[in-house]
Parts: sequence; structure tokens; C-alpha cells
Amino acid sequence: MNASEERPLALALGGGGARAAYQVGVLRGIASQFPDLQPRLLSGVSAGAINTAHLACFEGRFVDSLSALTDLWCGLQIHDVIRTDALPLISRVVRIGLQLSLGTPPGLRPVHGMVDTQPLRTFLHRALSTADGSLPAIDRNLARGRLQGVALTTSSYATGETVTFFSGRRISEWERPGRRSTETSLTIEHIMASSALPLVFPPVRLGNQWYGDGGVRLHAPLAPAVHMGASRLLVISTHFNDSAERPSSDRPDLPPSPATVLAEIYNSMFLDQLDQDVRHMERINRLLRLLPTDAPTELRPVDLVVIRPSRDIGSLAWELRDRLPRTLRFLLQRLGGGQDTSDDFLSTLLFHPDYIRQLIEIGQQDAQHHLDQIARLIT
Repeated sequence: MNASEERPLALALGGGGARAAYQVGVLRGIASQFPDLQPRLLSGVSAGAINTAHLACFEGRFVDSLSALTDLWCGLQIHDVIRTDALPLISRVVRIGLQLSLGTPPGLRPVHGMVDTQPLRTFLHRALSTADGSLPAIDRNLARGRLQGVALTTSSYATGETVTFFSGRRISEWERPGRRSTETSLTIEHIMASSALPLVFPPVRLGNQWYGDGGVRLHAPLAPAVHMGASRLLVISTHFNDSAERPSSDRPDLPPSPATVLAEIYNSMFLDQLDQDVRHMERINRLLRLLPTDAPTELRPVDLVVIRPSRDIGSLAWELRDRLPRTLRFLLQRLGGGQDTSDDFLSTLLFHPDYIRQLIEIGQQDAQHHLDQIARLIT
């Protein structure tokens, strides 16, 4: 058994919608210095599941996989993710509003998300070169030993559990209170389910149950990588957490808008939980270092490096808000998207090349600033 199998390196990618382009920038910066790096364990949730699946399917060098992933993101437009036609978009938003407030009116077919995400499904089929939604390249990389495990995390609307679907070698299923795993062959539908933002994106059916974004109730975002056997863990967050630089509100005399409330809900699901789990793992590592080396314990230390944005990428989205299609801007304004404090919600939807390129540049710069830590982790 070689060193990489004795102390497997895992990559954990969280959510954040369009903010996941930052992850691509960080990985591109790492690949420029370590072109043959091969994390053998990959774990993704929400938008991070898209990046995870691409890395898991690529059969070439790490640096080449990041080049291809960068090209995909730089060519991404909002119409590749959701339908932006004015009448269908407005109709869906109005209808889901009626359903939430009054129930489904007689004779009107219910909708299950504010937007139609069929364009994203089509984009993923094209990007991952699959006609039927299967991802056989993951199985090939597992069989060749390039990968040991790949995990995509979802939320079950039937049970309220966090469910991690994974493919792997010599990995046992796990179950904890409120969360469990299922070994399976991963598909496009698992990616769609993991990234299905509640209320905004429709849920996705897998088997006999409906699933949504894996960030819902995800109290332990790092757990899938650890359960798969990680001893070294590289985590890329999309959360800029220097609240001292953020204004509390542009109109403190007014209550928060619906868009601001949505931003806070999404932050608590996709961003805050990751930071909490990182702190929890760091505390466990410190505790284990205090124990005698022969002390019996089921826990093991996990070397950890976390990279997060050095700039407020939510505020950056606010500066570029005019890049959104007119209809979507109109709907966000009706939700109160004119408040500065709603920019985190805006940033999840700003799939525009101008925003994406800037996030990738910031990610590359942040990777350079962490190269010493990264080098110690992966070598």
C-alpha cells in the first residue's frame, strides 16, 4: 500500500450556487503548482457536487481536468442553468406564491420550484458526455485506482434525513442520527438532486423518493470524506466570514426583505454549517494530540486545510447585479433584492461570465497565498 492509500487525501466542496466558481479558481491555482495531484476521495454538496462530479469523471491529469472545468464555467450563462423566458418564469413564481399562500387553485397544475432547471440537466449531460445520465467514467477511475470514493450529498424530503450517495472501493455504508449513506452508481440525477435549491429549484426523484439540496440539515459537511477514509482533507468554502467588513443594513429602520431572509437561510444551510464542522474537527484534532499514542479510541486525526474567499464575493455580485436578465432582476426587486444585505442570495444566481471570471481569479490568488499549507498537506 502506497502513502496516498495509507493517508488518503480528500477534497470537500460545499455549495453556494454560482459562488462555486471560486472553488474552480482555487483548484486551478493548486493545479498550476501540483499538476499531477490526484485526490482519491471526492465529496461534494449542492453546487460543489457539480465540480466534484466533473473531477471524478475526468480521466486525465489534474491540471488538464481543471483546464476543462474552467472552460466550462467561463462559458456558463444563466440560461444554461434555468429557463429565463419572461412569461414562463413569472408564471412559475406567481404560481408557487399562490401555492404557498392559498394552496393549488383548482384546475392549475402545481409547480415545485420557482424556476425550471431543465437547462442545467441538459448542460450537465453535454459537459459530462452522457446521453442516458449515467457516469461510467467514475466507475473506470475507481477500477483503475485513480479514485477510492466519490460522494454527493442530498436531502430526503420524505424522511428529513441527509442522504449521501457514494461510489467507492472498500467503503462501507454509514448511518448516524439524521444522516445516512447509500452506495450506488452516481448519475446526473444525483448531481441535480444535490444542487436543487429549496423552493427555487424543483426537487429531483431518485428511486421512490424526492430529494433536494444536500445543504438542508447538513450538520456535518465534512463527514462523508471522513467516513470514506480521509486522513488528509482539503476544504474549499465559498463563505467570506469577515462580518466586520459587511454593513448591517442599508436601511436599519426597515425590516429585512424576503431576499435578505432567503440569503440568511441559505447562508445557514450552505456556508455556516461548513465553518462549524471545520471548527469541530479542529477541536477533535487538538484533543487527539493530547491523548497518549496508545490510548484506545475510534477517532483518528485528520490533517485539515481550509481555503475561503479573501474578498466579499457577495458584495462583488451586488456590483454586477445588472448582468442578470431583466426578468430575473425584476423578480428579485419584488423580493426586496434592492437591499445590500440580499447580495448573498443574488450571488447564488449570478451565473454570468463577468462574475465567474472574477471568482476564478480570486480563487487562484487565494490558492497562491495558501501554497505552503497545501504543500504540507499533499506531500
